[in-house]
Order: sequence, then structure tokens, then C-alpha cells
Amino acid sequence: MSATSERNDAHLTSTEHARLAAALCEEKSAHDVAILDMRGVCDYTDFFVVATGQNPRQTKAIYDEVHAVLKRDRGLIPRSTGGLPEATWVVADYLDLVLHVFTPETRAHYQLEELWDDVPRLTLAASA
Repeated sequence: MSATSERNDAHLTSTEHARLAAALCEEKSAHDVAILDMRGVCDYTDFFVVATGQNPRQTKAIYDEVHAVLKRDRGLIPRSTGGLPEATWVVADYLDLVLHVFTPETRAHYQLEELWDDVPRLTLAASA
């Protein structure tokens, strides 16, 4: 099932939003997509969705796809975004999830997963 085929569900939980955003990243050929469960350690969001594009152009394209589908199909727009001019690290705060899309060099530099290595990871797709 493609990520966009889920759009007819009435309401998604924050977990489902995170999985949908991750699936959309993968559909745009993002690499190393991860969902970090921040609920036990963070009071401003439930999940980080982290992905890598091969270059700034792909990084922006990944963000653009997630943004377009969440807006069109879910009526969700990020409360804030950052990093779009350079597109080496694009951040979009959707309240219940924060999307981080990096270039490989920027992801290696900031090591977000290592910073939060004690938080649980979600599988990208719900178990059948």
C-alpha cells in the first residue's frame, strides 16, 4: 500500500502521522529513514522522523512531497519550518511530529540519532 492510499482514513494518531511521513520520505527515495519516539523525553512533540536526501535538491523534494501530501490529504501544515534556502537540513514542525531531512554530510555532522540513542525507534510500517 502506498503512503498516499492511507488518506481516506478519518483521523490518524500521532504514530500513524509519523509512519505516513516516513513512508512519504521513502517514496521520494530518501535513505536511512527513522522514526524516533520522543514521547518519554520531549514535551513539544511525539516523534522525530529523520531522513536523508542525496543532495540539497533531493532533500527539498522529499520535504516538498511530505508537505504537499499532509496539506492536501490531511489539512496539516507545519507550525514552523527551517532550512529551506540551503536545504542541507530541512526541519518542519507538525506539532505531533518533527520532520528532519538532511543531506548525508549534515546528518553525519549533527548525529541526531546518536544524540537521542536512548529513545525507542518505531518500525516504518504498522504490523499487519
